[in-house]
Amino acid sequence: MKRALITLSCVLGTSLLLTACGTNSVDQTVAAHTQTEAVENNNDLYQVDHEGRIYFFDDFATYQSYLQVGETSYRKVRIGEGPRGETIVFGLTNEDKKKTQGIASIDMYDGKLDGASDFYGETRTEEGRIYVFSSLEEMNTARVVGEVPLRFTEIGSGPNGETVVYALNSQNKKVKPVELIEAFKAKYNL
Repeated sequence: MKRALITLSCVLGTSLLLTACGTNSVDQTVAAHTQTEAVENNNDLYQVDHEGRIYFFDDFATYQSYLQVGETSYRKVRIGEGPRGETIVFGLTNEDKKKTQGIASIDMYDGKLDGASDFYGETRTEEGRIYVFSSLEEMNTARVVGEVPLRFTEIGSGPNGETVVYALNSQNKKVKPVELIEAFKAKYNL
């Protein structure tokens, strides 16, 4: 009887150990998969500044829904963590709502995920301007500094007559940003 209990304990202990190891392996696989998903979603980021909050979206459809409704169904909120004490709100897709990591908008904001080489970004201000970026770095700098020093502006060319400001950099400051303008117009079928 004593020998049977020891054997049973060893079997149960080994089973629990294998289960724990298997769970750890599964967690690592899920984390790696989640990281891959975020990397695949680093080609765009949308920002809306509204009433002391900064909203971020890594999904164009969720962003468009927010612009129509004024709210987002799923979100992660960071109170007072913006560059000037604003509340940061990350608008999430249905697929992202249960994730604790691997959300592209959060990872890009936190500096854990670089923008893709074909990055596209937008910032909408309360003044009715839309700033368009071709790099995450330029978008982040504009958020911290509060302006876009080098720019190409088209008054009234937005989908609702907004002024659209295309961010330039020292390499393209004397050239009309044709590709960026075309990318913006393609987003809104203009």
